[in-house]
Amino acid sequence: MTQQINRRKPRGRDLGLPFTGRTGHHNAITDVSGIGVGFRTIIEDEPRPGRRRLVRTGVTAILPHMGSETPVPVYAGVHRFNGNGEMTGTHWIEDGGSFLGPVVITNTHGVGMAHHATVKWMIDRYASTYQTDDFLWIMPVIAETYDGALNDINGLPITETDVRAALDSLTAGPVQEGNCGGGTGMITYGFKGGTGTASRLVEFGDRTYTLGTLVQANHGQRDWLTIAGVPVGQHMQDGTPQSQLQERGSIIVVIATDLPLMPHQLKRLARRAAIGIGRNGTPGGNNSGDIFLAFSTANAHPMAHRAAAHLQVEMVNDEPLDLVYMAAVDSVEEAVVNAMLAAEDLGGTAYDRFLIQAIDPEKLCDLLSRYGRLQA
Repeated sequence: MTQQINRRKPRGRDLGLPFTGRTGHHNAITDVSGIGVGFRTIIEDEPRPGRRRLVRTGVTAILPHMGSETPVPVYAGVHRFNGNGEMTGTHWIEDGGSFLGPVVITNTHGVGMAHHATVKWMIDRYASTYQTDDFLWIMPVIAETYDGALNDINGLPITETDVRAALDSLTAGPVQEGNCGGGTGMITYGFKGGTGTASRLVEFGDRTYTLGTLVQANHGQRDWLTIAGVPVGQHMQDGTPQSQLQERGSIIVVIATDLPLMPHQLKRLARRAAIGIGRNGTPGGNNSGDIFLAFSTANAHPMAHRAAAHLQVEMVNDEPLDLVYMAAVDSVEEAVVNAMLAAEDLGGTAYDRFLIQAIDPEKLCDLLSRYGRLQA
């Protein structure tokens, strides 16, 4: 078994792509204070015994309030743009307006194991909370996209150990992108895709807030791809596998912010991810699971059974939220492109049906230059 660690490739802004908005220090979801991201990446060179295909998959974990010794509820909202996919825990987010613990993203057939392992990890991580007589339950948020074109998904390779490895590696700071974690085997607009992230700083009233996005991008047809307003996919058809000419994928978008938003406001924020992914060309294909989660790390309070009967929360006015909506749209658009630029070619062995190539940054820059869309 080998585990790939991507070398640092130029991101969109490094290449001069004209993204708008001011980013945080790392241009990543971890620019929102207290958030950690962890990965488990599995890329194998030989099929497992009795199998004919290779394992190329993984797990991505995101944890708000990473430093807390007890679970901290975070207000949240969800949006289902196209529902051919899964994100657990969303019924309670819709009704209760919050969730506890990590968000874990993996492949479609790994959801059950990820859920099981995350529950066990939380019981261990927060023993003072869950190993008591309070009769508590755990409903983690587990999301997926399909990697069966490049991964032996039906071999069910994700194990409890893999999920716990992602959760145990949670860290702040720069975030790996491309072929990593749950994004390892993903395909975006017929190019190699995967994990991508971006952030924005937003002036709201007299304070500066941070909004960060992480995507697991596995969606879109090649001819739809648009970057910086340029119909890139129509110009870059070489190397497109026939099976990737039709939408067969999904995208999970996680938006985090330290702006004090209530659940109904976060649901509205989550909806804006649809515009962000739409900027790159997708209409939300019939076979795609386009599911979005937004949460706020503000208004930290104890779990409900230990909280007072009356809660005091801070909430912003809806009227100035347009700047925040725009920040979400911009960061989602950029995160998808960052995922593609960070990705590496995958496939093309005797055990594969085809090779999925990463987008060529030089060809992309040349094309954007011809359209006058590349910044100096």
